[in-house]
Amino acid sequence: MVSVKQFQVTFDCAEPERVARFWCEVLGYVVPPPPEGFATWDDFDRAQPPERQGSAFACIDPTGVGPRLFFQRVPEGKVVKNRVHLDVRVGTGLVGEARLAVLEAECVRLVALGAVRGQLLLADGVNESCQNMQDIEGNEFCLD
Repeated sequence: MVSVKQFQVTFDCAEPERVARFWCEVLGYVVPPPPEGFATWDDFDRAQPPERQGSAFACIDPTGVGPRLFFQRVPEGKVVKNRVHLDVRVGTGLVGEARLAVLEAECVRLVALGAVRGQLLLADGVNESCQNMQDIEGNEFCLD
């Protein structure tokens, strides 16, 4: 049996570069270098057929630890809740007021980037507190 060592997370979206750059800011990710033979991603994009221009973008963890995020343009808009979402782990190991303060600070930072604040789920004896949010195209994620 083959063991998978790497994976990427793919987002369907209307504006791949815009959403990718948002997630770069959220996670501290970077845009990878353009393909060989191209000085910039813009150069690469202009070399594509018109229908493919602006259709995809990616970002990577500069440490190489986290998964690559890939963003692809799709014609339809988002209509239902995501079945899979990212948990942005900013409060790991924290509980109570300390955790809530970290979640709130990160929430404020992300709202300034265009995210939308959702419901704050308070600790319930089983799960710690987390903050539901949406990215700039409405994809749900959690601050955990």
